[in-house]
Amino acid sequence: MSYLMAAEGATNPLIPNVWEMVITLIGFLILFFIVAKYVFPMFEKIYQDRKEAIEGGLAKAEKAQAEAAAAREEYNQQLESARLEAQKIREEARAEGDAIIAESKERATVEAQRITENAHKSIEAERAAATVSLRSEVGTLATALAGKIVGESLNDDERSARVVDRFLADLETEKQNAGATR
Repeated sequence: MSYLMAAEGATNPLIPNVWEMVITLIGFLILFFIVAKYVFPMFEKIYQDRKEAIEGGLAKAEKAQAEAAAAREEYNQQLESARLEAQKIREEARAEGDAIIAESKERATVEAQRITENAHKSIEAERAAATVSLRSEVGTLATALAGKIVGESLNDDERSARVVDRFLADLETEKQNAGATR
């Protein structure tokens, strides 16, 4: 029992001392005031800075995406414009090529006609020259031959010209009659 009595005069260890509680409470309040006054605002400022940085980054990213989309749209428009221009140039070149070919064909046709006409004129001129040459040679030969056959000289130019003309007219008539029967 004496143990119990000694325990009654002593303080209970489960019940804290009031002064210790007051001092601990004052220390806690001072620490809470320091944390609330200086540490929390610093954390809040860091939090706001990060929030603004993230929001700014998101805004920049959205702006960059919008710019990229606008640039892509402009590129697609330029590409389509270039395609249309290339197609237009190809069609113009094709039309120009067709025009050049048609012009070349026309020039070739005109040149061929000119060459043909020149050839016909040349042939006619050569035929006329050959006819004149043959008339004079045939006339001379015919007169000499007729003179040998008749036995007298036929040197009269006028008479020999008539004989030659008649002979050539007879040849042409025979030639025309032969061409008509064919």
